[in-house]
Amino acid sequence: MVVKAVDFVVGIRGRVRGLFKRKPDPFISRLQQQGALSVQGAEALTAYMGKPSKKNAQRVRQLEKEADEIRRILVDELNRTFVTPIDREDIHILSRAIDDILDDTWFTINEMDILDVEPNDFLAEMAELLRRGAEEIALAMDRLSEHPNVASSHAIRARAVTNEMETLYARALADLFREPKELDSVVNMLKLREIYRHLFHAGGRIGDAANTLDDIVMKFF
Repeated sequence: MVVKAVDFVVGIRGRVRGLFKRKPDPFISRLQQQGALSVQGAEALTAYMGKPSKKNAQRVRQLEKEADEIRRILVDELNRTFVTPIDREDIHILSRAIDDILDDTWFTINEMDILDVEPNDFLAEMAELLRRGAEEIALAMDRLSEHPNVASSHAIRARAVTNEMETLYARALADLFREPKELDSVVNMLKLREIYRHLFHAGGRIGDAANTLDDIVMKFF
């Protein structure tokens, strides 16, 4: 009898806690979906750098389309919702920054495929930095509601990745312009410069997302 009574009380407490448990916010959930897709896109880009293939390129394209659809839904819901858990402008800015990470990932892999650019050590390293940064943003989104201070720490790590990307971008350009100046070499330099630029911009979007996350934590948590 005692055991049954204890089980009954524990069950009641669990149901009561369930009644008052905060439901997942739909906007945070959409942002989390975007973050997860950006990680998958960066992983596909990293795989492409190791083994260029049409399959890996199409994988990023499909992920980019899925992310665009999620963003369209988020914006539509935002326009139809009067009260939001965090500032609607912050939601919009953060969503756009995360979406731009995957956009620049797609631009990178698409132009490499079209321009027939072979991966090199700089591109592989930049892709890995992008993967790390996207992962930190996704982790920050996952922790935002329940553990905002942990989310902020992931945002700090994401900004550190952005700084690494800036340094690596400068090194890549410096190395590029040390190549011989024959015509074929110049054409290859121009192609690589465009690819480097897309990855550099993707790193910048990671920094933008991290800054917005910090603003959200400071204002609402």
